[in-house]
Amino acid sequence: MRFVRVPVIAVALALAGCSSDGGAGAVSASVTSVTPAPTVTPVALTSPVAVTSPVTEAPVTEAPVTTLEAATTTDDLTADRPFKVFVPTSYDEATAVPLVVLLHGYSASGDGQEAYFQLQPLAEERGFLYVHPDGLKDPTGNQFWNATDACCQFASARVDDSAYLMSVIDHVEATYNVDPRRIFVLGHSNGGFMSYRMACDHADKIAAIASLAGATFADPAACRPSEPVSVLQIHGTADKTISYTGASIAGHAYPAAANTVATWAAYDGCTATAPIDAGGHLDLEGGIDGAETSVATFAGCPTGVDVELWTMGGAPHIPSINAAFAPDVIDFLLAHPKPG
Repeated sequence: MRFVRVPVIAVALALAGCSSDGGAGAVSASVTSVTPAPTVTPVALTSPVAVTSPVTEAPVTEAPVTTLEAATTTDDLTADRPFKVFVPTSYDEATAVPLVVLLHGYSASGDGQEAYFQLQPLAEERGFLYVHPDGLKDPTGNQFWNATDACCQFASARVDDSAYLMSVIDHVEATYNVDPRRIFVLGHSNGGFMSYRMACDHADKIAAIASLAGATFADPAACRPSEPVSVLQIHGTADKTISYTGASIAGHAYPAAANTVATWAAYDGCTATAPIDAGGHLDLEGGIDGAETSVATFAGCPTGVDVELWTMGGAPHIPSINAAFAPDVIDFLLAHPKPG
């Protein structure tokens, strides 16, 4: 395997809020090789980031604040946002390979999210490029993504994370042979919300997303995807932070898990308005006996496009995911390239 380290990304910042019309941020970066390690282990970022738990279990109730630690004016449009690209040992520049982007939850980090999901061994085993970047820090010191109106930009200045993440994808595409039909985004909590934002804003690039304990916009009109995107929503029924049945954060509503997938089924042109039980259950939560996760899917979607809801019965916001979780999620993503 190889790591490359990208020291600087120029990120666009927008003061207009969570609009979906932000342009892609420019990338200014150099790539240097890191000596291959004998085992699959993390390599430190240029600016070290502490590994934290994926997200706190307490409900997110932070009041809006007025300043950001990072740039907040149109006179300062860049911030140092390093990220790492994991390159599997099987990579051959002559062969196009998938790209997977993992997004952390509010108050967590890319490294912390990797420690929780453990996608890196799968990237090595299955041969995909892998990135788990970091959000900016808000005034409380918590890293976040400016995803939907509900989660999780609590400062008045609006960071265009949609453009930043698209610039990360563009940079990886410019550096490696990425299959343009197999670009995937997944995340937990705030990262799940951001996965939906990326699908809204960049449906022409993103083939499929997966969200654990996230949600899309409450207002369907706030998202206008240009083409279908396959969606996997995973959510625990005992989640006290992002409710399975929907709620609000700082006065901004987010939809229930079932409404999230129904909204995306409509975006994607599926004929069914409600999901049907796909039959069988999955065992993804190590702390709950038996196969706790039911699978529901929408009928009548375009060829090659699926919208699914995996309901983790009795699971909290941070499930005790077992060894089957990450492979099952990656299986869903890799099975849903852009039709073509």
